[in-house]
This record gives sequence, structure tokens and C-alpha cells, in this order.
Amino acid sequence: MDRSGPNGDLRGVYLRLAAVPAIWGGTFIAGRVLALALPATVGALLRFVVASVVLVAAARLVEGPLPRLDRRQWVATLALGATGILAYNLFFLGALARLPASRTSLIVALNPVVTIAAAAVLFGERMGRLRWTGAALALAGVWIVVTRGDLLATGGGAIGPGELMMFGAVCAWAAYTLIGRSVLTGLSPLAASAYAALFGTGMLALVAAPDVARVGREAATLEVLLAVLYLGVLGTGVAFVWYYQALRAIGPSRTVIFNNLVPVFGATFGVLLLGETPTPSLLVGGVVAMIGVMIVSRG
Repeated sequence: MDRSGPNGDLRGVYLRLAAVPAIWGGTFIAGRVLALALPATVGALLRFVVASVVLVAAARLVEGPLPRLDRRQWVATLALGATGILAYNLFFLGALARLPASRTSLIVALNPVVTIAAAAVLFGERMGRLRWTGAALALAGVWIVVTRGDLLATGGGAIGPGELMMFGAVCAWAAYTLIGRSVLTGLSPLAASAYAALFGTGMLALVAAPDVARVGREAATLEVLLAVLYLGVLGTGVAFVWYYQALRAIGPSRTVIFNNLVPVFGATFGVLLLGETPTPSLLVGGVVAMIGVMIVSRG
């Protein structure tokens, strides 16, 4: 394995990789701004119009022109666009319209847990007792956050539309990850993501069409423009390329550990930039969830 990295020495690879969870943590802030200003369909469409351009340009820069797809790859990348682009972003922005950024960022900590557990159930991948314990701990931590410390809460008092949408986003991303792992052959992650973004943008355009006509010019504020550019350029394009370069340079086992920092940055930015209040249940639940996620990822 090339330890020098594609664009510099190992130190540069790690510096860029360390910036990735901070960038992704910031997507919860930009997403919150966008979700409060625009319908989720329109916000998601604007994000991926920009992101598609950036990803296609990045793929050409790093790997050359996008390869042609065979029939199996067409089906797979369409499925990636439907799950990771269409479904995930509608759920993601829908949740951020209803919940604080710090709260949603800690719920999304379940991403690796749900993905690994689904792989164990669907594909028979071995989990082991320690990893199941970590998964249970992560679920318990998120439950503390969701119920605001009232662990016996049930029904509407515990989980509202925002929480359900964020759980939907977690499941959509798990499906996106598993489809990419098990179905795609002959495509690099960068090329697959570029195709998924293109197809997903087309799907979002169809879904968003009725809402676009209802959005007035007053919605086109500087804040909204900056949020779209942040999500499309930094949150989707730049961060993914840096993450992909780290995967190639240092391997997945080291790279994936940095994902554990995304909820930390998301919650911190929510408090610092949006003035959200860090409640005791948010802090305790966040710590418990992160410990569980680290156990699962390490295992």
C-alpha cells in the first residue's frame, strides 16, 4: 500500500483527514440554515446541483473521465442515488427543520452501528459479543439524547417527526453503504459517488418541482447561498475527495476512526454557532453513544 498518499506525504493525508469530520460536522449547521429557509426538497436539490458539478470535476481530476456503466452498474448507481442522495437528504433536511443541529448530529452517530448490524444480519458478517455490546451502548446513548434523559418515555413524548426523519436518514445511509459494498464492481468510490450524485439530483429535481415554483426571491439570501455552497462544495465534494485519498493512503481501518468525530463537531458547532443549549442529557447521551460507536468501529 502506498503510504505517501496521492497528493503529498503522510502528514498531509492526516491533516486533510482530520479536517473531514470538522467539515461534515459543519454540514449540520449549514443544513439547519437551509432547512429553516427552504423546503427540504428544494434545499436538497440545490445542494446536489452544486455537489454533482464538484464530484464530476473531482473524478475527472483524480481519475480521468467517468467510466461507462454496464447494466449492473446502472442499477447499482441508481439505487445509490435513490438511497444516499434522494432519501438521505430529504430525511436529513426534514429533521433539521424540526430539531436543533446538536441533537440531530448525535442521532446520526448511529450510522456505523446500523450499517455494521445490518451487514451482520443480511450478509452474515461476524459481529462478536464486544461489538454487539458497543451497538447496544450506542443505542442507549442515542435514546438518552432522544428522550432528553427520560429513559422510560414512550410514544410521542419521546420520538417526534424530527427524530423519525433522522432515523430514516441513518437507515438510508446504511442502505447506501451496503449497496456500494455488495453490488458495485469495477467502479471506484469516487466515480460511483459522482454517478450517484447525478442520478440522485435528477430524482430530487422531479420531487422538488412542485415546491420550486412556490419559493420566492426573498429566500435567496446570502445565508442560504453560503449554506448551499458549503454543503455542495465542502461538505460533499472536498470532504469526500480527502476522505477517499485517505482510504487509499492509510487504509479503511484507520480512516474510519475519524468518522467518530463528526457528531462531536456537529454538536459543538450547534452550541457555538447557533446558540443551542447543551442539556445534561445531550452531553451524557452523546458520550455514551460515542463510546459505543468507538467499540463497534474498533471491533
